[in-house]
Amino acid sequence: MTPRDPEAGFTVEIDCTVNGVRVRRAVPARQHLVDFLRDELELTGSHLGCEHGVCGACSVLLDGVVVRGCLTLAAQAHGKRVDTVEGLSDSGALDALQAAFARHNAAQCGYCTPGMLLTAHELLGAGRPMSRAAIREFMSGNFCRCTGYHAIVDAIAEVLERPSSGS
Repeated sequence: MTPRDPEAGFTVEIDCTVNGVRVRRAVPARQHLVDFLRDELELTGSHLGCEHGVCGACSVLLDGVVVRGCLTLAAQAHGKRVDTVEGLSDSGALDALQAAFARHNAAQCGYCTPGMLLTAHELLGAGRPMSRAAIREFMSGNFCRCTGYHAIVDAIAEVLERPSSGS
């Protein structure tokens, strides 16, 4: 580690892949992944909500697994793949989920939606049928103040019920 300046503390070099693009940067050692994505890379789909890892608004995929960007340090992404809602949306990986969310009005204010979509994407990756109760349990780490969750569960259930339930 090398000092950046007395106020900022130490920096570390990270080399990771973000939405399919290799990124190499010096980052403050204590910078959170969501702050790096939003402030340094201008990927603002992941939101800051509670900043305690409770609400899920900051969710991103780290090597294919949902993590809380507000609890994960940017340095922890070194050597890993990071996918944000922007990358999965642009690649078409979320097309079926996004369409189902729109049909069911599952995205009202939209603040929680990126985290919901990424978590649902991980759920769909399991490739197995799930009851509505199991969907609710899987999604329970993501808070939504607008929808009451019924529309979100409806949208995910619809995609799960399709013959090829890939997201």
